[in-house]
Amino acid sequence: MPEASSHQLEKLVAAYQPQLKSFIRQRVKSKEDAEDILQDVFYQLAKATGSALNPIEQVSAWLYRVARNAIINKGLKKREAALPTYYDDDRDEDVLKDFSEILFSDETSAPSPETEYLRSLVWTTLEAALAELPPEQRKVFELSELDGIPVKEISKATGVAVSTLLSRKHYAVLHLRKRMGQLHDEILYA
Repeated sequence: MPEASSHQLEKLVAAYQPQLKSFIRQRVKSKEDAEDILQDVFYQLAKATGSALNPIEQVSAWLYRVARNAIINKGLKKREAALPTYYDDDRDEDVLKDFSEILFSDETSAPSPETEYLRSLVWTTLEAALAELPPEQRKVFELSELDGIPVKEISKATGVAVSTLLSRKHYAVLHLRKRMGQLHDEILYA
């Protein structure tokens, strides 16, 4: 690897390591696994920057995609080794966590173009999914989740029983999880 490429790689590692390490650490159970994945991501970056065949256009997005794939692969290997007797799917939790980070991150500097694009894509998909809901379900979801109004207060204001509101919200959440899960898979596996 030429000296200029080595210097550029060092700058990329220094710039992205803290954020990427935090991102990975939130998604794996052990500190050792997080370190292994981080090292693997930067190893993949070194290999990719050494090859002129497939240049990386958006380094940030590329790094996070490689990190996500490495996290998934590490999880699959552990599941295969453990031979579980049941299937535990935390996918919904991961989808919500990923989208919450995209939508509500408190970046101190200006967000990257990739982050802005993902935010726009997530909000557009969320708005479309909300528009597909029956009005009663959409209203209770928007009031409770987006506006932060407790269900008891919504019940007092509308005269609808709390149990009915919770049921409507439940069906709205199921629909939104399905729709947002599709977007999550498209982003992650596209």
